[in-house]
Order: sequence, then structure tokens, then C-alpha cells
Amino acid sequence: MRSIRGAVALAAAGAALAAAGCSASADAAGSGSASPSPSAPSSAASPAESAKPAETSASPSRKKPAEKPESESSPSGAATATAEPTPEGPEVLMAEGDESEQVRELQARLRAEGVFDRGPTAYYGPVTAAAVSAFQKDRGLPRTGETDVVTWERLLARTDEPTRNELYPPTSQTMEEPDPRCTEGRVLCVSKRSDTLRWMKDGEVLAAMDVRFGSQYTPTREGVFEVFLKSRHHVSTLYDTPMPYAMFFSGGQAVHYSADFAANGYAGASHGCVNVRDEAKIADLFGDVRVGDKVVVYS
Repeated sequence: MRSIRGAVALAAAGAALAAAGCSASADAAGSGSASPSPSAPSSAASPAESAKPAETSASPSRKKPAEKPESESSPSGAATATAEPTPEGPEVLMAEGDESEQVRELQARLRAEGVFDRGPTAYYGPVTAAAVSAFQKDRGLPRTGETDVVTWERLLARTDEPTRNELYPPTSQTMEEPDPRCTEGRVLCVSKRSDTLRWMKDGEVLAAMDVRFGSQYTPTREGVFEVFLKSRHHVSTLYDTPMPYAMFFSGGQAVHYSADFAANGYAGASHGCVNVRDEAKIADLFGDVRVGDKVVVYS
């Protein structure tokens, strides 16, 4: 009887550990893809990974052969070969994780070459690295995905200096006519149809930018709202992710900058917020929008 009770206790403990592991994995997956959303996520190691033992050698021990005397290790009079130092590659100017106006220029020039199909965001993420790698391949350069001196000089030689509109295009999407509810007063006019946000005053478009929305499981609400809170350095208490330049309009849903959107584009989704990927644009927008301004979200 005692052995049966022990077996039952062990089985119950194993089930509890498995449930905890699934729960941890689900939590990590839920917080990973956005800035409320997909957007500046962080991944957590699974319990299985953290508990992995250090690697040990599986091969049986073997007796080390006796060392030969120096006279046998090399022929008499022959110079012993020495490894030559590996020459360093060209200096890297920009790489994944960088964010600067030079990165914005890089993206505009890559777009002119046809290897970058998005508007410049000034953030060097995986999409930019892939575009650099594609350019390097076309030019017969080592495909590192990093912009070194040689890659940059080749790109400069092949492209013209970008114009302001090329550096700061209104959006990378084609915008339709704004919803009629956007044409009066101060309005954040958010279109799910074209994935764009327009900042409008009395029908005039003052700024426009690319946005992305929540997934089918965490949809962005549609309708007419008002900005009720602004938070410059907000961090989500639900997903523990940064939400800079947050302008809340419906419960926990807000318009805000997303580093994940800047890095990965439309490959992800938010947890319901309206993500903006151009930090310079949303910084200007944040400074102009007031609490009480109208927000229209439509499809």
C-alpha cells in the first residue's frame, strides 16, 4: 500500500511540473510579439532549457600516447610552420540593433536599389540586414548583413542622395480617402484598410505614418474615441513591454511606438494597440496631440 501511495505522489508531482512548464511557455509566447504587441518583445527561456545539464564527454577515456622527442616531431633543419594572423575585415559602420539617421539614409538607398521594400524607419533590424545581404550578393561582396565601409561605398556610388520625401515618405502604403468622421476638428484618423494613421485638422492631413494592429485574438477596437491619457515612457503592466509615446484612446489600447514593428514590419501584430514604427514621426505627433482629441479607427 505504501509503494502505491508513493507512485501516486510521484505521478502528481510530475503532472504539476508539466503544467508549470506549459504555463511558462504560454506566458513567454504571449508577451513576445509586440510592443503592446508584437512589437518590443522579450523571450524567456523554457524550464527545460534552464534545467539542461552541462555537456559531458560521452567517449571512453583513452590512454594518451607518449610524446615524441623534438628530433622526431620535425625533420632536421626544417623551420616549424607558424600560423599567420587572420587579417581583419573592413570596418563595420552600421549593424543590426543600430538606430540613427545614417540608417535611415541606408534604407532609402537600399530602396532605390530595389532590395528594401519599406519606408525608412532609421532602425536597423532583421529586414534591413536581409536587404544589405541581398545588395552584397548582387555586388559580389561577402554576405554579412552588416554595412561595412566597402558595402557603404559601393551603395553610395550606385545611388543618388535621397530627397527628403525619400527619407521621410508619408507612408509605405497607398492611402484611401479618409473616413468622413475624420474631416472635422483634430483627429487621429486610423485606417485598417490601408494600415495608416493620418493626423488631421479640419480635413487637412498634417502627418501620415504606417501602423499595424492587433491579431484576430486581440483585435484593435473600431469606432470613435478620445485620447484620455498620454504617457511618454509607458511600460505595459500586462505584457511588461515598452510603449513609448503612448496615447490611450480605449481602455488599455493606445497609439504608440513599437521597436518590434520597426524591426520586423508586418510579420507580427500587437495585443490590440495601434503600433507606429517611425519613432521620429510619432515623437512629433505625441508633442502635437492633446488629451481630448478625437480618434477614429475604421476598416
